[in-house]
Amino acid sequence: MALKQHFILLCFFTSCFKSLTADTTNSSFTLKTFGQRSTFDSLLSLYGGAKVVNGGQSLQLTTGRVIYKNPIKFYSGTPKKLVSFSTYFEFSMTSGFHGDGLAFVVFSGRDDLFDGNGSFGVSNRGGVKFLSVEFDTLMDDKYKDINGNHVGIDLSSFVSLKVVNLSSVDLGLNSGTRLQVWIDYEAGSRRMEVRVNKFGENRPVDPLLFGEIDISKIWPENDGFFVGLSSFNGNDSSQRCNVYSWSFKTRQQPDWMHSDPLDPVGFKGKGKEIKVHKENDCVLWIVSALILGIGFGALGSFVGMLMWTVFARRRPIAPEENAVKPVVKV
Repeated sequence: MALKQHFILLCFFTSCFKSLTADTTNSSFTLKTFGQRSTFDSLLSLYGGAKVVNGGQSLQLTTGRVIYKNPIKFYSGTPKKLVSFSTYFEFSMTSGFHGDGLAFVVFSGRDDLFDGNGSFGVSNRGGVKFLSVEFDTLMDDKYKDINGNHVGIDLSSFVSLKVVNLSSVDLGLNSGTRLQVWIDYEAGSRRMEVRVNKFGENRPVDPLLFGEIDISKIWPENDGFFVGLSSFNGNDSSQRCNVYSWSFKTRQQPDWMHSDPLDPVGFKGKGKEIKVHKENDCVLWIVSALILGIGFGALGSFVGMLMWTVFARRRPIAPEENAVKPVVKV
């Protein structure tokens, strides 16, 4: 009976483990190319002059944008908690005049964000809320741009909260070089990090720039949010912007994660990248430990019952020297 109960529990936790490892959310996608039209159409929408080129090897966003179709929930659980997200994409831009560059944009579905006339094709009208990371190739004095080769974190305005000169790390946006970008937002620390490197190079340990942004104060409601890549270059622009791959994923914030912003100075110079444990990893460790514990418990019970059957229930045999001698009748 005990073995049967252990076996039932083992099957139950195994099924839970499988359900936790399955990707059942609609907030994650990976497109290494854009050649599979059915997959592409089910995930992404093209607007403006955006189009698939080079036989599906890239998207051209010279004057257009690509938006992930499914609304993303930035809050989950009970009570509602902000989730973290990460995105990765590869792109290149050719040199040209009157080109804004490229921007990764997060926006609410209720906002009329894109009007085709603002920087990167994004409206800058008052009251429109958005979060973006801009890869700017146009120095615009009204936005206090530092040069025509910078990366900035923007919050409902193209006057960047944080900005960095890409020339300082020997990278050029409009050089035609294929670049790769990692953007990570950690809900626990309210911290956004941006990393950039040449295609084929490793992900940098230290972020190129970072900023503390509390999304819960920008969008306190649990509305559907959208993410996209947008570019806008004037009709007389000769700049070309191509995107070669794009992926995006969300992950829940662990209950035990520190809620205050991390101090980046305390980690500087360690030589190794600080890795934040994800909630899924924690859950998997817990479930794995339970499965192992139950498995060893069931094995121990089986061995114990076997030993009891072999030894405890075995009839004692009298030793030879104490054996009963037969009675001989005369």
